[in-house]
Parts: sequence; structure tokens; C-alpha cells
Amino acid sequence: MNGSCLNFDSPIRDAISRIRFAPVSNNLLISSWDSSLRLFDVDKCELRFEAPNGGSAALLDCCFESESVALAANSDGSILRYDMRVGNSKAIGNHEDLATCIEYSEEKRQVISAGWDKKVQFWDPRSTSSLGCLSSLGKDVESMSLSGLLLMVAHKSSVHLYDLRYLDRSVQAKEYFMDAQIKCLRTNSELEGFVAGSIDGRVALRHVGQSNTNEGYAFRCHPKDRKGRQHLVAVNDIAFNPSLCGVVVTGDNEGYATMWDVLNRKRLVEFPRYPNSVASLACNHGGQLLAVASSYTYQEANEREEQPQIFMHHLDAKHIESISASGSRKT
Repeated sequence: MNGSCLNFDSPIRDAISRIRFAPVSNNLLISSWDSSLRLFDVDKCELRFEAPNGGSAALLDCCFESESVALAANSDGSILRYDMRVGNSKAIGNHEDLATCIEYSEEKRQVISAGWDKKVQFWDPRSTSSLGCLSSLGKDVESMSLSGLLLMVAHKSSVHLYDLRYLDRSVQAKEYFMDAQIKCLRTNSELEGFVAGSIDGRVALRHVGQSNTNEGYAFRCHPKDRKGRQHLVAVNDIAFNPSLCGVVVTGDNEGYATMWDVLNRKRLVEFPRYPNSVASLACNHGGQLLAVASSYTYQEANEREEQPQIFMHHLDAKHIESISASGSRKT
């Protein structure tokens, strides 16, 4: 497995908030605190699209609606839609406080956003009309993830599950970390569940499908030191590998990324420490590429503030096969 740094003619000027691969290509979407959304063609090693949001507000999250259309959540509360073929953007909705999370539902053809106004909102991507709102949360939304028709929303130490067909009720709600706030929440349809990372370095795996009788478990990303003290480092992001069921990569605020087999409870690979915190992670549609955003995150006063960078790791077929084979043998 080798890693290389993506080269930008004009460097990213502020913290990276989120990176995501396109649905079928190796184009990487990048949102950042410098108010710009970027699209980088990994295959051709070139920047294909860059658009400032027209103001000074930071972009806090992004996602794809399609290969050529992107969405972003803005710190001024606005929800932005970008047509990257023609290079324009428009606001399709607005929150009353920071907009922190955004997803797109292909099944419902809706944009779903959440923020610090304690609301989850649903938008028509081709108009500026709201299609509905979950306003009874009572807490700021920290993270959100979507799998088919199942929407998962994290606030404080709990995860709430909603069926997009029946938004008048929560399918399931449970306190997973009890005394620790959830930092990131990611889901995977093949796993029939989700993983959540906390601010104190724990990761929880939970199954939500009816066919699963094992509810899951939690583990720490860092072992205790020689004095028996725990490493309380926030897990900033988690990425599923789509070609390897149960294989995820975690990234933390100290700059470490680790690959795990969560089904067999194994640590597979620990990557060399990155210059900054690992702010975001993304695997491409085939699972051969892992993108790691190394960036400060404004979480701690003593954070390193090196230039934000994105590192690309190539997983060749032999490496993927070896991981798959090791994952098939339980310990």
C-alpha cells in the first residue's frame, strides 16, 4: 500500500471539513472552511471544479447528488446546490443556525440537511421549497448518515433512526456512549448497521437489521499506555470499504488512521501519522482508493496547523485479497 499527496496549483487555504468520492468515478469532492467547494479528478491528477460560496462562511459538509451535481452545508445556515457542468450554484434552503450535515436520498429524490437549530430538514433539490422538517430533536445534530430509506441522526451521546417513509416517529433510539459525545456516524447497507465514533476515542458497531441477533460492541482505537491511562482522542471520521464487508478506516484528531475488520474484531493496518489531524476519510466506489484529509479541525487550542493536505492510498488487488482472507478467519 502506497500513499501520495494530491497537488493543487492553489492550495486549500483553510481547514478541510469533508471529502467524498463520486458514485461511479474517482472524482473527489472537497469542502473546506475557506468557503470553496472543489472537485479533484484523482485519475488525471487535476482540479476539475472550484467554486467559492460567495461569502466568508465555511462549508461544513458536502455530498454528491449525482456525478455532476454536488451539495454543501454552510456555516451561515444555507444549503447550496452546485451544477459542476456549468459552474454555477444556488441556495435551495436555509437553517436558523449552522448547517452541519448533508445527505442526498436517491430513493426519495430529496436533499436532507441538519444543523445546530436542532432540526433535520428535507428539500426539493430543484426548487427552494421545504418538503418537511424534523423539529422535535431538542438537541444540536452532530452527525448524520443515510442508508437507503434509513436515516440515522446523532446528537450528544445518542443515535436516532428514522424510516424516510414514516418520519412522524423514530424507529429506534438508544444511548450508545452514555457519557461521551458522538463525533461521527457512518452507515453501510451490507453490514445492516452503523458505526459511531466518539470524542473520547471509542467506536461502537451496532446492527439494526432484523436478521441480526448480535447487537454489536464497542472498542477503543488506541490501547492504554504503559501507565494504564486511556488515550482520549476524538474519532473524527470513519469510512467503510465498499468491497470488503466489515472493513472500516478510522481517523482521529492526533493524525492517525487505522483499518479495522469490525466483524472479526481485528486491527488490520495502521497508517503512518499524518502532519495534521485526520479530518475526513473516503473510499472510492470500488474500494481500491482511500483518501485521507490531513487538516486542523479547530477542536483544540494546541492543534498543529500545517497546510491542509489530502493523501491518496492505493490498495492493490493482492492487498485487498489478503485483507479479505484474514477477515474470513475469526480470532
